[in-house]
Amino acid sequence: MTETINTRELIMNILLEMDREEIPCHIAVRSALEKYQYLPHKDRAFVKRVCEGTTEYQLQNDYIINQYSKIRIHKCKPVIRAILRMSVYQIRFMDAVPDSAVVNEAVKLTEKKHFTNLKGFVNGVLRSIAREKEHLPMPDPSNRIEYLSVRYSVPEFLVEEWLDQYGEETALGMMEAFLIEKPVTIRMNRYQNTVDETMASLEKQGVVVEKAPYLPEAYYIRNFDRISGLRAFEEGRFQVQDVSSMLVAEAADPRGNDEVLDLCAAPGGKSLHMADKMLDCGYVEARDLSDYKVELIRENVRRSGLNSVIPVVKDAQELDEAWIRKADVVLADLPCSGYGVIGRKPDIKYHASKLKEAELIRLQRKILENAAAYVREGGTLVYSTCTTNKKENEENVFWFLRHFPFELVSLDDVLDPALRSETTAQGYLQMIPGIHNCDGFFLAKFQRKEDEE
Repeated sequence: MTETINTRELIMNILLEMDREEIPCHIAVRSALEKYQYLPHKDRAFVKRVCEGTTEYQLQNDYIINQYSKIRIHKCKPVIRAILRMSVYQIRFMDAVPDSAVVNEAVKLTEKKHFTNLKGFVNGVLRSIAREKEHLPMPDPSNRIEYLSVRYSVPEFLVEEWLDQYGEETALGMMEAFLIEKPVTIRMNRYQNTVDETMASLEKQGVVVEKAPYLPEAYYIRNFDRISGLRAFEEGRFQVQDVSSMLVAEAADPRGNDEVLDLCAAPGGKSLHMADKMLDCGYVEARDLSDYKVELIRENVRRSGLNSVIPVVKDAQELDEAWIRKADVVLADLPCSGYGVIGRKPDIKYHASKLKEAELIRLQRKILENAAAYVREGGTLVYSTCTTNKKENEENVFWFLRHFPFELVSLDDVLDPALRSETTAQGYLQMIPGIHNCDGFFLAKFQRKEDEE
């Protein structure tokens, strides 16, 4: 049965779907592999790697293709564009696949998709790149922005922004870190479960488990096919969640019977972490905008067995008067540019723009305005994003402090010593790939001031 599936054609179709529908790479790959669950593990791994690698190095490989093609890559037909991109990635980064086989399969696929007249074009471009792959052209380093953009496969405006905000050493380290393969990170649930029980279950299925930094419940896992095929996952013993995201609940530091409002909760990891820390004794309302997103939360809640998490469909931009001054803790992990997770979701960088950044900041401030209204006197608000953009992070913090009766609260008593700094003492933390062993992430902890008489 598996012999009827051409893995390279499947890769091409995934890339076409991403191109046509602007579907994120990780979602398109997951959807395709769920459809073809019977594919051998080796084929599934090949599909995943080529799709992710092609996306990750798209800007760099497009530059190279353009040096050998009479037709600019963006003017090629979508099918030919996908075939060239996936093939160049294999030639450059997958030594286990002979270059001749990559070229031959690309030509066959071109013909199969009824572009027989372009077989010679595809063959010529790919053979030239394969022949010269040890000495492929790059921009002149004297043109610093273009060179760094192509070298790290990052749009020029982002290179400029990061250099301006962080300086060259940190910006280069961050871009380098984005290109390093990331392990899957999990948070082991502590309520009615132990780390030892979870590790035993995972290792029994051949999973390699390693300790991750900063939190006692954070671990890396490797050597498995599908998360959903792991018994420990089905039994609700762990949640897939990056270490940086886990720090939100650590910062919030909830007490046993707290009422918690998570405004943008899908897929529910932070809400579940809060409930886990409260031993399922408090109340956590986990909201998101759509039925689809809230169903993701419901699935994770059902699997976890944590009854104190209540999923609700609600637009965070709409003020909910029933919750005004009611919440002990409000989590505002808001929609953002997502630059901190480019290492896991590389297509983010190709859809970024200054206009989108400005629109997101307006959205963030509107939701923060509502979030402020829900926090009781003396209560806690944790603001977080998965971006490294200072305009969405520090600048929003200082804007918030100017407009609302809150003060920052030191994070040093709840963070691992390795994370403490001058800013964590003030109440906020910026995680940066290349400096920290996790995704790029930002969080700030506020407390509502006592009302003046």
